[in-house]
Amino acid sequence: MPRPRRADPASLQTLAGRTMGTTWTLRLDNPRMIALDAVRACAQDALDRVVAQMSTWEPDSDISRFNRSGAGSRHVLEPEFAEVLACALRWAAASDGAIDPSIGPLVALWGFGAQADASVAGPPSPAELSRVRERVGWQRVALDPATRSIVQPGGAALDLSGVAKGFAVDRVAAALRALGLCDFLIEVGGELRAAGRRPDGDPWQVLVEALPGTTHRVALDGLSIATSGDRWHAREHQGRRWSHTLDPRTGEPVGHALASVTVLHPECMQADALATVLTVLGPEDGLAFARRHGLAALFVRRDGEGHCTFISDRWPTPALAA
Repeated sequence: MPRPRRADPASLQTLAGRTMGTTWTLRLDNPRMIALDAVRACAQDALDRVVAQMSTWEPDSDISRFNRSGAGSRHVLEPEFAEVLACALRWAAASDGAIDPSIGPLVALWGFGAQADASVAGPPSPAELSRVRERVGWQRVALDPATRSIVQPGGAALDLSGVAKGFAVDRVAAALRALGLCDFLIEVGGELRAAGRRPDGDPWQVLVEALPGTTHRVALDGLSIATSGDRWHAREHQGRRWSHTLDPRTGEPVGHALASVTVLHPECMQADALATVLTVLGPEDGLAFARRHGLAALFVRRDGEGHCTFISDRWPTPALAA
């Protein structure tokens, strides 16, 4: 998972906090000496707005209310919610369902997310999986862009966790610019976006774990970076291990050899969504998708007892970190 390089100048100011069950950090050049309390409030307010709309862990969030609603009910979405949902639906269509915003019932069935049944330790039975899959399908969620509204088709449960965290990074970046800040690096739970430059004029840089114990230094010159994979979140029962990354097309956790995918993109929301898409598609189809859509992606694949890496054509030539 990417992390800021430690060689950033000591003159930079740093803020941190918590959101979405994880942490956020901000490094900024602040020549106008804007009060740090104001900067912190600006970042936290942007994050809190995303949580209030799209967190399935918050029972009063917009997404939770939709998920509980009855069949046929129409819901007018806030602009941010509609933007994230539109992004997820766009890539769902482009990838034949490798990402699916209606995946919530499957997430819970496999023991992840806010609605997971803690009493169920093992994987679901084929009958349970078949029953829940009937509630999943991105085509069931029709977003009307003119009214920013969606209709609950019955039993649908949205889960935007594969997109919302990256979007939150973008919203913080926009809020900081509106506050008058131009040069900063914002990170939320391992997803990052850079704006401007460090005080020494160099671009912001992050370390990306290409192989276990090996990192590459990547310059984020007006770019965002996001990582998806099974190296951090998984469950295990009676010798079977499964990833939190589910394939909406089969209803089951991904079973290929990809350990992680990292994507570079100007927008963190897009990087976040695309990292999920490529992880689900797997090594061969994921690389083909990245090439077809002109994406900068780094893949880490399990190879026997170790790992190997491969990259798309758009990925920058890495510099090995010390």
